[in-house]
Amino acid sequence: MFSQLVTLAGVLIGALTSYLSTTVAERARHRRLLETRWDERKLSMYAEYAAVVKEAGRAAGRARKERDQELRQQALAEMEDAEQRRSLAFESVALLGAPSAIEAAHEVNRLLWQHLRAARDPHCEPPAGPALVEALNALHERARQDLGIAG
Repeated sequence: MFSQLVTLAGVLIGALTSYLSTTVAERARHRRLLETRWDERKLSMYAEYAAVVKEAGRAAGRARKERDQELRQQALAEMEDAEQRRSLAFESVALLGAPSAIEAAHEVNRLLWQHLRAARDPHCEPPAGPALVEALNALHERARQDLGIAG
């Protein structure tokens, strides 16, 4: 009878060990799946934000340089539309982005707003040099770090 109890205990310990190892492996797999899903969402979020910033910046540049009043108004309307989409995209960055990426996005916003102000008011000078491009490059770097992408 003792040998049967030892066998039964061995079976119970084996079943418990199998259950625990399977549970741990499934939890790790689920965690990796969630991380991958969030990384995909973050990648599209960062890309969308950068795209609408560029679109708003290009429209602001066209509005600033345009002499024809009708074409200028059209460029300003495109700029305002892109600015609305940038504002919405920034909300996603603020909710899902890494703190360093959020900080970089704030700087991008600040510089873009200077460009938009200069487009709306012909007497206002736009920021000198490629500051907005440099800020976007810094955001790209921080986004890559957040996503675990090398280089």
